[in-house]
Amino acid sequence: QVQLVESGGGLVQAGGSLRLSCAASGSIFSMNDMGWYRQAPGKQRELVATIRSRGATNYADSVKGRFAISRDNAKNTVYLQMNSLKPEDTAVYYCNALGSHSGGVYGFDAWGQGTRVTVYS
Repeated sequence: QVQLVESGGGLVQAGGSLRLSCAASGSIFSMNDMGWYRQAPGKQRELVATIRSRGATNYADSVKGRFAISRDNAKNTVYLQMNSLKPEDTAVYYCNALGSHSGGVYGFDAWGQGTRVTVYS
């Protein structure tokens, strides 16, 4: 099995920055897309950013120019640098990873437990 552990959430004033990290562990054979999603109170979970194994990125329009996703393939870790935070960025942020395990026999679609980000004005 594959586990994802997020860290880096917290309370920050509008205009500030936070950096989220998500480390994957387990019998990982290959790691493909990794990404961040968020869910605000009373809203559905939405995509924030994704990054492919070779580095191609995709961002939600609401975070373009403010957030940056990156990854360290050697550490099976994905990061989300969040700058110029706004109160509307307040949400629980979830890490997601797609890949294969057990020698590549099985695929996985793993989620972290979530880390809360609160932005106050």
